[in-house]
Amino acid sequence: MMRTYSFLTVLLWSCMFHAIHMMPSQKRTNKHLRSERITGLSENDGKTLHRTKRGWMWNQFFLLEEYTGPDTQYVGKLHTDQDKGDGNLKYILTGDGAGSLFIIDENTGDIHAAKKLDREEKSLYVLRAKAIDRKTGRQVEPESEFIIKIHDINDNEPKFTKDMYTASIPEMSGVGTSVIQVTATDADDANYGNSAKVVYSILQGQPYFSVDPETGLIKTALPDMSRENREQYQVVIQAKDMGGQMGGLSGTTTVNITLTDVNDNPPRFPQSTYQFSSPESAPPGTPLGRIKANDPDVGENAEIEYSISNGDGSDMFDIVTDKDTQEGIITVKKHLDFENKMLYTLRVEATNTHPDPRFLQLGPFKDTAFVKISVEDIDEPPVFSRPWYLIEVDEDAKEGSIIGQVVAQDPDITKNAIKYSVDRHTDLDRIFNIYSGNGSLFISKPLDREETPWHNITVIATEINNPKQSSQIPVFIRILDINDHAPEFAKYYETFVCENAKAGQLIQTVSAVDKDEPPRGHKFFFELVPEFAVHPNFSIVDNKDNTAGIMTRRNGYSRSKMSTYLLPIIIFDNDYPIQSSTGTLTIRVCSCDSRGNMQSCNAEALLLPAGLSTGALVAILLCIIILLVLVVLFTALKRQRKKEPLIISKDDVRDNIVTYNDEGGGEEDTQAFDIGTLRNPEAREESKMRRDVIPETIFQIRRTAPLWENIDVQDFIHRRLKENDLDPAAPPYDSLATYAYEGNDSIANSLSSLESLTTEGNQDYDYLSDWGPRFKKLADMYGGEDSDRD
Repeated sequence: MMRTYSFLTVLLWSCMFHAIHMMPSQKRTNKHLRSERITGLSENDGKTLHRTKRGWMWNQFFLLEEYTGPDTQYVGKLHTDQDKGDGNLKYILTGDGAGSLFIIDENTGDIHAAKKLDREEKSLYVLRAKAIDRKTGRQVEPESEFIIKIHDINDNEPKFTKDMYTASIPEMSGVGTSVIQVTATDADDANYGNSAKVVYSILQGQPYFSVDPETGLIKTALPDMSRENREQYQVVIQAKDMGGQMGGLSGTTTVNITLTDVNDNPPRFPQSTYQFSSPESAPPGTPLGRIKANDPDVGENAEIEYSISNGDGSDMFDIVTDKDTQEGIITVKKHLDFENKMLYTLRVEATNTHPDPRFLQLGPFKDTAFVKISVEDIDEPPVFSRPWYLIEVDEDAKEGSIIGQVVAQDPDITKNAIKYSVDRHTDLDRIFNIYSGNGSLFISKPLDREETPWHNITVIATEINNPKQSSQIPVFIRILDINDHAPEFAKYYETFVCENAKAGQLIQTVSAVDKDEPPRGHKFFFELVPEFAVHPNFSIVDNKDNTAGIMTRRNGYSRSKMSTYLLPIIIFDNDYPIQSSTGTLTIRVCSCDSRGNMQSCNAEALLLPAGLSTGALVAILLCIIILLVLVVLFTALKRQRKKEPLIISKDDVRDNIVTYNDEGGGEEDTQAFDIGTLRNPEAREESKMRRDVIPETIFQIRRTAPLWENIDVQDFIHRRLKENDLDPAAPPYDSLATYAYEGNDSIANSLSSLESLTTEGNQDYDYLSDWGPRFKKLADMYGGEDSDRD
């Protein structure tokens, strides 16, 4: 089978004359694809196959964007030489925007743009075209691809990246100093014409700033712009396309430029002289006033340091800087005295702490001013000649003796008179006093150094004309010691001597103390009283170190002859006048072992070896006391024993309770106590005997006539009571009588199970069924043989 391929010729042409005029001449590219005709035989039918030449002519088609004409914009025409004009062929268009943006006439192959196109949204469309036979549906030409390119027009203005820019630059900057660069973009095609070529210009901000037309870099245009004159600038920059030509589109932006501060201004005092005053009583540190030097700079460039550079009051006053307000505060440095100097002059200097080296040529960044301070006189309190006084006085000074003097005067020019007094809160015992006119201190009471070695008092000086003006001064009074106390033993001494002691043996060392404090220290001497100077038993040896040793003068001492010795010792000091005292040393005679250790010092101990010791005697005495106590307790217990009762039988009912400890056998136990007798008067008449015990003596109970009919309970009990009282057979001791009474008999007789004790056989409870529904439960429990078996 031979298939013939025909040529497909597609002619696309533009009919938009205004678009052609706006476009530069385009070079159209014609490609002729030529193929040779091939003839051959088919294996099947032997027909000749013809392969004809096909010529394709495709151009790059342009379509103008943003078309606003009344009709649709014609794009081109699709045509094949197979089309005979009879309407048998159908043209089909596929690809980008086919059917929506681009519409083809399926009969003629004419292509139109149905909508307005925007190159900035899509600049290139790729479509495919084919022709098919309407009858057979066969494709007469293979599918072919072509491109439609949207031709740009200048429909977009330049846009800046920011609506507003913010920048800063130091003041006093030179011409051409870069500030900030702004950028604008244009969405038009930069490769076609000048639609996207942007040029920058300045609309507002001249002559202070300029802008580079190509780069958008903003620079300073004036030298030495001062922040103090103007700090904020608003610059408007325009970006215009079409290279800035007439008819181009443009956009603007605003740039806020701030001049930052530099230290280009020195501080300046608004006046050259300041005056202040201060009372002479102002304490150090008191602020007197403030001064301030003005600096138009800000921040750290305006920080100022104040100092006193010269003047006759530089040592009396000081100045400090307030960091918050940048003011200089003048304060008092030392105490002022109106009488000494009444006026001071200071030279104060204000200096920038952070100078800028670039502007040092403008002059020194500091300024000076003079400050005059006048001292005001005030009524001052008296002033003592010393800050404190120390007075020494002997403790034996006489009352009324003057021990010292304090002096004060009025520092004011008036020189008011002064009176003196002692603050009694510091001298509660009123030992000292003072003459109010001259400040002489004297003694009012005797002194005792050993009791109070120091006295600290306060003296007050007051102006007579103005008592509110007063001052105080401490006075320290030291009491000097005199030798008015005798030395004495340091403690109470009591020693012993062994019976077997040898002559010349040391038995005790004694020392002394003295309340006095001589300037050369203590020195004590020891000796025996004159009448014991040659003592036959003991002697004393002074050790020359304020101690003395007691020595034995013979061999052996006897407790039986002399158990205790009293040795008087005289103690002297070496101060003037010499003081002495006598102390007595007690020496006991004791028995000692061979090493000299004391064993016993009591004389009574000599008798103990012949008899019992004291401990043994005490033990014996305690044993005797214990025996006597035991005898007394035994006798008391024996007297308190009780006699045995006359009747101890269990049946004795005289004021006692009989305990059986037996629960019984219930209704079937016929041998138990007949309780029915207590409740049934008729049973009581039968004179039944107790079956649980065998009484020793049987008393016959007298039968009486029945009293049950029509009798009152109270009368019944009284009659029974009288009957028992008159009964000759009653026991001769208290007995228990029961007068239970239940009233008249019921027609049903007794229902108590206790009554069963009076019968030997089983009872018949069948009659309970005849009593009605109220007794049905009892009839079920007791009636019938089944219930008995249960």
